[in-house]
Amino acid sequence: MAKWTYFASLELLSTQGKFIPNYKCDIQEKIVSVIAGPNANICPFMPNVLNIYKMPQLIYGSAPMIDNREHTVFFHRFFPNEDLQTKGILQLLLHLKWIWVGLISQRDESGQRFVRNALTLFAQKGICFDFMQELPKETFSNDLDIVFQDFIALYKVVMNSTANVVILYCENQVLAVFRIFPYLSEYEYIPVRRKDKVWIMPAQMEFTSVPFQKIRPLDFIHGAISFAVSSKEVTEFKAFLQMRSPTSEEEDHITRLFWEQAFECSFLKDKIGKGAGVLCTGEEKLETLPNSMFETTMTGQSYSIYNAIYAVAHALKAMLLSKYKHSARVDHGSLIILKEETWQTLPLSICNENCYPGYLKKKIDEKPFCCYDCLPCAEGKFSNRLDADDCFQCPENQYPNEAHNHCIEKQITFLSYEEPLGITLTTVAVLFFGTSTLVLRIFIKQWETPIVKANNRNLTYILLIALQLSFLCTFLFIGQPDPVKCLLRQTAFGIIFSVAISCILGKTTIVVLAFMATKPGSQIKKWVGKRLANSIVLSCSLVQVTICVVWLAICPPFPDSNIHSMAEEILLECNEGSAIMFYTVLGFMGFLTGISFTVAFLARKLPDSFNEAKFITFSMLVFCSVWVTFVPTYLSTKGKYMVVVEIFSILASAMGLLGCIFFPKCYIILLRPDLNRKDKLIKKT
Repeated sequence: MAKWTYFASLELLSTQGKFIPNYKCDIQEKIVSVIAGPNANICPFMPNVLNIYKMPQLIYGSAPMIDNREHTVFFHRFFPNEDLQTKGILQLLLHLKWIWVGLISQRDESGQRFVRNALTLFAQKGICFDFMQELPKETFSNDLDIVFQDFIALYKVVMNSTANVVILYCENQVLAVFRIFPYLSEYEYIPVRRKDKVWIMPAQMEFTSVPFQKIRPLDFIHGAISFAVSSKEVTEFKAFLQMRSPTSEEEDHITRLFWEQAFECSFLKDKIGKGAGVLCTGEEKLETLPNSMFETTMTGQSYSIYNAIYAVAHALKAMLLSKYKHSARVDHGSLIILKEETWQTLPLSICNENCYPGYLKKKIDEKPFCCYDCLPCAEGKFSNRLDADDCFQCPENQYPNEAHNHCIEKQITFLSYEEPLGITLTTVAVLFFGTSTLVLRIFIKQWETPIVKANNRNLTYILLIALQLSFLCTFLFIGQPDPVKCLLRQTAFGIIFSVAISCILGKTTIVVLAFMATKPGSQIKKWVGKRLANSIVLSCSLVQVTICVVWLAICPPFPDSNIHSMAEEILLECNEGSAIMFYTVLGFMGFLTGISFTVAFLARKLPDSFNEAKFITFSMLVFCSVWVTFVPTYLSTKGKYMVVVEIFSILASAMGLLGCIFFPKCYIILLRPDLNRKDKLIKKT
């Protein structure tokens, strides 16, 4: 209980026999450390008192995790980490192939933490819980009936369970209470037959009991698997126990009390008549007690206490040898230390605390220079010493860590084929390159059919080849940049798409002129033919080629290392050389797109069954939407994601052209061959 833990802690700070905390008038009983255990419920309260006096606390039992750094400085554990036990229990269950188990835990932080870990960790390994129950909370009140009813309810859950293995994750004091568990079946009003289970217990549980339980057998727990704290047999420990006699003056009150409870006797004759049993002789032997009450071998917890005592002894010896001045005098044959150094750290007398690395000093107005504020270093700067007057810039290939107290090497990055994004874009490009190749094969195979011959068959082939190349040109953007990739990347993209849009412009222009030429007396008929379409494609493509040649001649793109765009990365990229020429290429492509969209929009309602102008209109709308969105997105993106944006725009626009223009034709060729006839070429109006 918390109040008894606080009481015991304060009692250590009082003179022996007098409870006056913080007042000790005897120098012979100075406390240098506290050994505490075995249960975790004392650990949250004890440090609140003892840490004020910087008193080391050595824990020989289970203890909860402590987040308070001030507390952990004085905490020293001699007990295994609970996480190791959780993993050990998991390995045991997996080894024995027990995947259907029950769990009984204690109502405290340790039990709740185990349940949280077990729910996730055990489930990942395929272990399921038939039930997860908490033990009734121990009570010191008179309301035992409620606790007893809770035990009955727990007993019914366990005995009705089909799980033959039960994890009992509790602490030392629980077992004495739990020993009543198997005898609940003796009560007639509990019609549940007792079943033997395999119990798995953690190291903090030992087979403790109270005296009246020693006549009760432990058969229900036979076959239990208990984890144990590592221990060694201490020399002459058994001989030491055999020499214990409660009648000697060296033994304390606790030994006598234990002796009376264990052997059911009394050292006071006046108590015998009151039903206290027989008179204690002091000759009783500890080895005659059952192991469930007292073990003559050193248990894991006892061995932890043994190590803790020796740790304190060695620490005191080291401190005395290194830090105490040995001015002494002899008093009745004993050596007395006259002066000892205070153990607080040196006292400080400063206006304010030091500025730690990662901060700089700033003078406070109207105060002496000894007083200053501490300001964190600005972005990209660091300081690596106390009370720095200024922060320093990291080298170009490094960046400051989160604490701004040292610099870290920047990682080299680029869009590679190995990362998920590169793999995805590569897969999409290959998939649609194959699709466009398949469409081209279909159109070549069906080259004599009306739907292929309509709207200039040659331009259709050129357009499909241009779309194939547009899918392939995405590979120039993926992988580590080199001089060849950088020279070809933007120029190939600009020329290929200009050829594709020129083909679309040529096709739609011929459609419009063809229908205008059908009017009586029209002079446009002489312009209709392949020569005009070829001239449009050739002239528009040559303009884009000229722009690209000028770009490569005056300021070509080149591989570059961008160390400024990303704080923690060095980006390997292609420097465009001239942003003006890059946007000129995009601008001319946008100009062609606008003209193609306008012409296709005007021709969208012409009465031809195979008129593809309405499909071209929709495809150019998709194309324009993609590239209008590209510019602001590209400018607002950093690092390798700028390349991703451009690749996505290339793939999306090429897919839009391929799908919107050629999917309807492929549908007719493959699924509706009845419409692919010459008599269906002109609609009857």
